[in-house]
Amino acid sequence: MLRMILALILSAAIVLLTGPKLIAWLRKLKLGQTMYELGPQSHMKKQGTPIMGGLCIALGCVVAFVVCGVTLGAWDHMLALLFVALGSMAVGFGDDWIKMVKKRHEGLTPWQKIIGQAVVCIGFACYCYFHPEVGSKIIIPFFNVEWDLGIFYIPLLALTVLFMVNSANLQDGLDGILSSVTAVGSIGWAAIALFAALINMANSLGVGMVDYPADEALLALAGNYQTIAVFALALCGACIGFLRFNHYPATVFMGDTGSMFIGGAVVGMAMLLRQPFLLLLIGFTMVMSSVSVILQRYYYKLTRKLTGTPKRLFKMSPIHHHFEMCGMKETQIVLMYAIVTAVLSAIAVVSVII
Repeated sequence: MLRMILALILSAAIVLLTGPKLIAWLRKLKLGQTMYELGPQSHMKKQGTPIMGGLCIALGCVVAFVVCGVTLGAWDHMLALLFVALGSMAVGFGDDWIKMVKKRHEGLTPWQKIIGQAVVCIGFACYCYFHPEVGSKIIIPFFNVEWDLGIFYIPLLALTVLFMVNSANLQDGLDGILSSVTAVGSIGWAAIALFAALINMANSLGVGMVDYPADEALLALAGNYQTIAVFALALCGACIGFLRFNHYPATVFMGDTGSMFIGGAVVGMAMLLRQPFLLLLIGFTMVMSSVSVILQRYYYKLTRKLTGTPKRLFKMSPIHHHFEMCGMKETQIVLMYAIVTAVLSAIAVVSVII
């Protein structure tokens, strides 16, 4: 527990200390956001706001995680989490860099993104599949039963990683929205990981809270779960620190660099905990960002085909922009998303405990 608290405080402190210098450096390089005319008109005043602030989120999270988690000895899960988070971030950084420095507005080409993300997604899914503490079985929430996906685990969970990384990227459209929901949701992931660690530690001592024999493997598994808990609160602290600069009106945006780091971090924790279904609860707002874009696109195409006059299901997608164009303020939407995430995260924790 002490390591978790220290990770939260240290990551927040690192972001708060490095944030002003990073913002000044980004301004010096003139790496500012380009706002598109088709978006909400209220966003036009954000033109030129520095981007790639997600670098300090990654710095704070990674440093705090390594410093506070290294003594747990769970190097395999530590390296896996760093791989999926930093690997996803690398794709986002490349996209931001090409947009801002090379002045190519489309960023990476679709094939470059697909190849980069495929390496991360498939690599991480294979790691989980072949790891003896993860494997091909996932847990069904509320029922506490396992579902063995067999070899289909690799493609299905690779697609899950891809979906969540891009969902996090889509949600990063309002000041402070992704930082807020991630900070709140990370507390949920930390609670779930800590509860799993306590169960396995109890079994290793012969308490028998669950029905399988206690052995040294359970201690190792408990150590891995503690590692995930430390990572979750390191991510939480980094997002809290970043909100100092990213809350409305934002002085810096995290960019694809930060959003894809967060997406990789969140889905990485879910898969290592064997709880991908809980992404539908803790990551509900991220999921709905992608779902709203998909629904908007296909509804537009369907109505054009059937009636000749295309229509939109939402005023704008992702759906947080729909709420904005309906008259809600950015701060109200962010608060609503944070509350929804808090409630659903509490439900997710309960689903593990019962």
